Amino acid sequence: MKITSSDLAQAADAAAAVASRPLELAVVLPTYNERKNVATMIARLEKALADIAWEVIFVDDNSPDGTSDEARRLSLTDPRVRCIQRIGRRGLASAAIEGMCSTAAPVVAVMDADHQHDPELLPQMLMAVTSGEYDLAYASRFAEGASTEAWGRPDRVKASGLANRIANKVTGVELTDPMSGFFMLRTETLRNDAHRLSGVGFKILLDILATVDRPLRVKEFPLNFAARAEGESKLDQTVVFEFLVGLYDKWLGRIIPTRFALFGTVGGLGVLVQLGALWVLLHHIFGERFVYGNWSESTTFNTANTLAAVIAMTFNFVLNNELTYSDKRLRGFGPLMRGWAQFGVTCSLGLLTNVGSAAVLKTIGIHDVIAVVTGIILGSVWNFALSSKFVWGKY
Repeated sequence: MKITSSDLAQAADAAAAVASRPLELAVVLPTYNERKNVATMIARLEKALADIAWEVIFVDDNSPDGTSDEARRLSLTDPRVRCIQRIGRRGLASAAIEGMCSTAAPVVAVMDADHQHDPELLPQMLMAVTSGEYDLAYASRFAEGASTEAWGRPDRVKASGLANRIANKVTGVELTDPMSGFFMLRTETLRNDAHRLSGVGFKILLDILATVDRPLRVKEFPLNFAARAEGESKLDQTVVFEFLVGLYDKWLGRIIPTRFALFGTVGGLGVLVQLGALWVLLHHIFGERFVYGNWSESTTFNTANTLAAVIAMTFNFVLNNELTYSDKRLRGFGPLMRGWAQFGVTCSLGLLTNVGSAAVLKTIGIHDVIAVVTGIILGSVWNFALSSKFVWGKY
């Protein structure tokens, strides 16, 4: 869909015509590398919402393709267009929450900017929410009358069906597509529970349904789910993992913080990696040298164990960067090398905390197992705190 200068001029005139009317609807579009979709989406919103006072909020995770710049350029002639450029943080759910909380409109919708969601459904959804009969309206890919044929991804359709069945168990609400990313609700409903939303791991609609205490009256609209117009999908290889993280956050996140639980899980896997690497090094790398007496037994073990520890630390760093801190991933050779070195320093300090606290507890008569476990916990907390601050945080 090509946008001409006359199209932009007409949009600006329409914006001026409704400027004196009270704002009715805000449309939040989380974006990452969606520059080519910005103008065409605004044109589609203009057509679909011709009789409604609306604004669109692009919440962009600092896209390298200049999505934020394009949104700001268009906002110069159309005051209905707003942009939030997020620096140092990423994530679809958190972007949606931030955008919804930023508007003064009484009703807010969330949808994708890639044209897979049809904005023609917005007026019907708005009528349902403002009628007083429903608290939330959403577009379903699997409702009667909906279609995913144009999507062309039967593998993703099957995966979404499984995720939806799990999601319904979590929320206790039977919807055909609780993982939908296209929905609308009163802004007040969102703000009342925004502080309780996790903002991590899975679709924001499921987060809202699982968080709000009172049952929400939901209106479903069938959606003809289209193929992406431009760019690449914002979902990466960690989407299944993030879905499981979201489930954990709702069930146990208030007992053990989700990110700390992930960090600890990765650390546990790192122990297995270190033991496996040590076995390989001793039996297949250094074994021959040891047999012929070139190295002493202690030298061989210490060298192998040191290398195994470095391998495990590297494994932990990569996994934490991709999963635990997926919203703050380090990218590029330089940042990754600096992050790896900083992670190594924090791990060494955590090791000192671990061993030192265990030694102190043992000297005062605490049982060996309790002393060691306490040391591990304290070392893990120390590693987590330092890594969050100095590796994936800001100084």
